[in-house]
Amino acid sequence: MYFKYNFATIFFATLLSILIISCKNQPNNTESTNNEQPEEVVDNRTIKDRVNEYIKVSLTTDLSSLNEKEKSMIKLLIQASDIIDEIFWEQAYGDKNELFNSITDEDTLNLVKINIGPWDRFDDFKPIGERFGKKPIGANLYAKDVKYLQFVDMKFEDKFSAFTIIKRAEDGSLYTIPYHKAYSDKLQKVSDLVKEAATLSDNEDFKKYLTLRAEALLTDNYYDSEIAWMDMKGNKIDYLFGPYEDQEDRFLNIKAAFESYLLIKDKEWSDKLERFISLLPELQKSLPVEDKFKQEVPGKDSDIGVYDAIYYSGYSNAGGKSISINRPIDGRVQLEKGNRKLQFKNVMKLKFEKILTPISALLISENQRKHIKFDAFFQNSMCYEIGEGLGVKFTVNGNKQSVKDALKELYNILHVGKAEVLRIFLVTKLYELGEIKDGELTDNYVTYMANIFRSVRFGAGHSQGQANMIVFNYFQETGAFNRDDATGTYSVNVDKMKDAVSKLAEKIISIQGNGDYRAAKALIDEKGMIKETLHKDLQRIAEAGIPKDIIFEQGVSVLGLE
Repeated sequence: MYFKYNFATIFFATLLSILIISCKNQPNNTESTNNEQPEEVVDNRTIKDRVNEYIKVSLTTDLSSLNEKEKSMIKLLIQASDIIDEIFWEQAYGDKNELFNSITDEDTLNLVKINIGPWDRFDDFKPIGERFGKKPIGANLYAKDVKYLQFVDMKFEDKFSAFTIIKRAEDGSLYTIPYHKAYSDKLQKVSDLVKEAATLSDNEDFKKYLTLRAEALLTDNYYDSEIAWMDMKGNKIDYLFGPYEDQEDRFLNIKAAFESYLLIKDKEWSDKLERFISLLPELQKSLPVEDKFKQEVPGKDSDIGVYDAIYYSGYSNAGGKSISINRPIDGRVQLEKGNRKLQFKNVMKLKFEKILTPISALLISENQRKHIKFDAFFQNSMCYEIGEGLGVKFTVNGNKQSVKDALKELYNILHVGKAEVLRIFLVTKLYELGEIKDGELTDNYVTYMANIFRSVRFGAGHSQGQANMIVFNYFQETGAFNRDDATGTYSVNVDKMKDAVSKLAEKIISIQGNGDYRAAKALIDEKGMIKETLHKDLQRIAEAGIPKDIIFEQGVSVLGLE
């Protein structure tokens, strides 16, 4: 998202190919190897039903090891997070107070707040009520009526920046506003709060990072703060904040959305995982692809950290909640320093207990349910984040284009799909290397199968949901799992799944490495849909009252810091 390129040249060439390919390759959702037709879905859910698809949980942890200055720091960072949430509301929708005042139904208001906007993120952004209309493809990051050719004609070079919004002037022309000017008042408040928090830190690395990041909010230049974050060691508290993910921008997938995560490090669990970092070069070389697709070397300073999350805001708190992330996103920093895989253990446990375990009792065959284990869920999640950082970042077809630029709006689905299949490939490799000694590989495979059902429920409006549809359909076609029609339950065939994982990983990474937009679109069109049997099984999950996701009770009072 942050690579420096001649974006204008890339964009003109790619835009024409996208338009041509899009016309030639319309989705064909009736094709499948078993001739099963997707069922036309009739949604009879009420607004109340949709609110009840989320279960409220307390986001907290043990803070007894923190001193009074650190507890005061947390209070300041929560205040900063609340302002970041207001900025994201502007990016995703606009004036939230005007929206709230226009809604008289409590359930509708609750669902709007969960989704940070009047569109359902678990239902392909369909309006929460007819009066809201269709969500603008560029959210509130572009003029709502923006068109591709108009964007191309813009004379502003920073239109391609991740940190500008696109507005329309009175004469109809488009112009750019940098984030630090568009949200200047709010960003100044965040910056001041973070700088005040930095003065309370006894960890000099954390103090330096917070200070640099606070200054970056006012310039849109985040590179130095990202380097400082990667250099940071020994801190109990971590705070990731600013513009990161680009999925809110469905127009070009380039504009970054504001979010924050406030975290407490679990040193004991983090220490357990340190040894995996030294294996990154070996794991990259082990990928089941041609040598040309695994020449990039993971940064030497990568690491894995385990945390308890205590506050989400902005994009991170919209709809589905992440259980792990991979930062930084800036490819320059990744190549220089590597990245950090952050696992949110307390959120994982909540999802495992409240969602994954009940799904397993319903859809996993009785004789394999014993393999549903939290440690396997944690290991799989860890390997997902490792997998995100492996593979290719630049195409190998001579253009030296970033994969993101080559695949455009399809990039996120393929990127998540790669990480999904690599999580099982890598956990298998770690067993083979003797690095995972507890449990057995079948635990990871069966737990992964159950997790697919959890993730597919995110729907086509979420790259995680659509990527898992591709994985599910590919695994089904290759016999990686079987469905017992009599019981409606699934069982994993470990050997066939192992083979399917390698082949699908090879397919996706090759598409990325070749920058093959046409092949990416064909894969998504062919396999990125929910077919009739799976749709009925997902209905059974809903009818059983199993939540789709969690929502947080969070803040100073929940943490006992009042």
